[in-house]
Amino acid sequence: MAKTILKNAQIVNEGIIFSADVLIASGKIERIDPDISDPTAEIVDLQGHYLLPGIIDDQVHFREPGLTRKADIFSESKAAAAGGITSFIEQPNTSPPAVTRERLEYKYALGAQNSLVNYGFMMGAANDSLDETLSMDPHNVPGIKVFMGSSTGNMLVDDLKVLDRLFAEAPSLVVTHCEDEQTIRENSAKYCEQYGEDVPMWAHPLIRSEEACFLSSSMAVDLAKKHGTRLHVFHISTARELSLFRNDIPLEKKKITSEACIHHLWFDDSQYESKGSFIKWNPAVKTAADREAILQAVLDNRIDVVATDHAPHTLAEKQQSYFNAPSGGPMVQHALVAMLEFYHRGAISLERIVDKMAHHPAILFRIRNRGFIREGYAADLVAINLDQPWTVTRDNLRYKCGWSPMEGEHFRSAVKATWVNGNLVYRDGQILDHSRGERLTYHVTS
Repeated sequence: MAKTILKNAQIVNEGIIFSADVLIASGKIERIDPDISDPTAEIVDLQGHYLLPGIIDDQVHFREPGLTRKADIFSESKAAAAGGITSFIEQPNTSPPAVTRERLEYKYALGAQNSLVNYGFMMGAANDSLDETLSMDPHNVPGIKVFMGSSTGNMLVDDLKVLDRLFAEAPSLVVTHCEDEQTIRENSAKYCEQYGEDVPMWAHPLIRSEEACFLSSSMAVDLAKKHGTRLHVFHISTARELSLFRNDIPLEKKKITSEACIHHLWFDDSQYESKGSFIKWNPAVKTAADREAILQAVLDNRIDVVATDHAPHTLAEKQQSYFNAPSGGPMVQHALVAMLEFYHRGAISLERIVDKMAHHPAILFRIRNRGFIREGYAADLVAINLDQPWTVTRDNLRYKCGWSPMEGEHFRSAVKATWVNGNLVYRDGQILDHSRGERLTYHVTS
C-alpha cells in the first residue's frame, strides 16, 4: 500500500484542534507532525479542511441477511463512507436473527465480502436461546443486544428470569432497546378503538410513550446495578429517562451508559404532520422539550454517545397506514453533517462532536486501535469542509431505499473525503475504492 501524507489540515482530536500533517502507511497512522516530507508518498492537501477520526456508528440495521429489499451491507456501507462513518456495529434483528454463533459468523462473512467500512455485529438475545447468547466471545463481538420492547423482528425478551440471568452472567456489554411492551399494547388498543386503522401518525409518541420508555429503561438500570453489569441504553428519547444516568465519573469508569440518536436530536412531535411515517422510529420522536433536554445531556455527559439507529425500509412500506408502516429510517449519510449543523448554531463544539461520535464509542465498546488520531492506530479518517452548503435531495441519496427524512434539509458542511484503513474510499461525492473494511476487535478487561 502506498504512503499518503495529509497536509495542512486542522486536526480535531482528544479535546483540541491543532495544525499538523498525517503520514499514512500500511493502513495505519505512522506519524503526526507539523511538517512531514517523504518523496515516496502521495500528497493530499487539506488546506481549509478539518480532519477528524472516522465516525464509529454503534447502532445500525443494514438488513442483511433476509431483508435486502430494504438495504444491504454494500449499499449502506457506501452511504456510511459518504457520511464520514468508517466503522459500524450492526444489530441482530435480521432474518434470521443473529441469536446463534453460527448465524453471527455468517453475518461476519457477509461483512468481509461486502462492507466498504469496518464492521462489528451484535449477538442477539431471545427468551429461548440464552445459553447460546452467553457463549459469545467478547474479543470478537461488541456486545449482546436485548430488545426489552418489540421492534423490527421477533426478538422481544420479556421473560424476567431470562433477563435476570442475562444481566448476571453476560460476558460483555449488554445493550438494550427499552420500551415497556405492556404499556405499548394498552396504548395501541386505546387508539385503535378510537381510530381503527386510521390512527394518526402524531399518536406514535403517545402510544410508545414516555412512561413506556421510563419503565423499561429504569428496569434495565436496576438489573445492571443489581448484578454489576456493564449496560448501554440505546436511543434515549425522553427527558425523564435522563435521571437514570450519571455525569460525575469518567466514561472509562462508568458501568451504565446511554446514547442519543440523530433523529431524537433533530426532529420533534410537531413534525409528524409534515413528515408522517418518515420520522416514525421506535422509540418515538417526542416533544421539543425532550429534544432539547437530550441535547443538553449530550453536552453534560449524561449521554455518552451519538449514533444513528439507521434502519431503512422501502418507500412502499413506509407509506402504509400507522399500524402497517414499519418504524425506522436511513441516517448514516447525514448524521455527521447534522451534528455539524448544531456546531454552526453554536450548540456544540467540534471537539465534543468528535468525543460523542468517535472517541466515546471506541472507549465504551473497547474497540482496538480506532476512534482516535494516534500514531499506530488504524488510518480511519474523515476530512470535512465547514463551508460547503448543500441540500439533501433524492438525487444525492446513497441509501438503497431511495428516501430520507432529511430530504429538503440545507446543510452548511460537507464530507470532503473518507479514509478506511488508509484507503481513500470516498471523495467529493464519489466512491473511489471498493476495498473492504476490517472486522472490529475489542479489548477485554475484568
